[in-house]
Amino acid sequence: MWSRAMSQSCAVLRAAASRVLVAGLGNHGLQGTRHNVGMAVLAQLAQKLNVTDQWRADRRCRADVAVASLEELDVVLLKPWGLMNVNGLSIANAAETYKVGIEDIYLVHDDVDKPLGKIAMKLGGSARGHNGVRSCIGALHSDRMVRLRVGIGRPVGEAMVDRFVLGRFTTAEQEVLPRVLEQAVSLLLEHILRGSRGTKAALAPDRGQGSATSSDKGDQG
Repeated sequence: MWSRAMSQSCAVLRAAASRVLVAGLGNHGLQGTRHNVGMAVLAQLAQKLNVTDQWRADRRCRADVAVASLEELDVVLLKPWGLMNVNGLSIANAAETYKVGIEDIYLVHDDVDKPLGKIAMKLGGSARGHNGVRSCIGALHSDRMVRLRVGIGRPVGEAMVDRFVLGRFTTAEQEVLPRVLEQAVSLLLEHILRGSRGTKAALAPDRGQGSATSSDKGDQG
C-alpha cells in the first residue's frame, strides 16, 4: 500500500524537471547470492542517498521503490519482484509510471566475465548472455539502457555457471564485497551526475573503474 510519504514523493516526481531510474537486477528474496549483487548495490546506494528507510511496495511496477534527490535530479531506486528472467517487466512498468526515458535507465547486475572487484559501465549493446538484461531489452524494446556490470568471477573447474551465480559469496569474497559495493556506487553516481550536466555521452561504452574491457561473450544465466 502507498503511504502518505510515498504519495508526496510522487507529487515531487511529477513536478521534477529530470529523473533517472536505477534498477538492481536479481531474484527477489535471494539476498546474499552472487546473482543478486545488483540488488546489494542498490541497498548501498539507498544508504548513500539516505533513503534506506523509504523503500515502499509499488504494485504498479511489482517492485520495491525508493525515491531520492541528487542535486537537481530525482533518482528512482527499484528492486524488482520475481525472478531475474522477468525483471524487465517491472522495469518497463516503472519507466512508464515514473516517466523515465530509455537512456535514463540504469541496470545494475552481475557479470561472470569479470573477476570480483572489477566493475564497468556499459552504454547499450547486447545482453552478453545475461537473462535479466535480456528481459529488460525485450520488455523495453531497446538496448539503450546504461549498465553497471559488477564482476563476480567464474566458477573453477567443472562447476556449473548457473549453480555458481545462485550460490552465496564465500567468506573470502564477503571480505572484498563492501569495497566493491562502495566503488560501484561511486562510479554509478559519477555517471548519473555527468548525465545531469550534459556530459554523459563523453564516457566510453565500456568505461570501468579499475577494469579492463572484456569481450562480448557471456553465458551467465
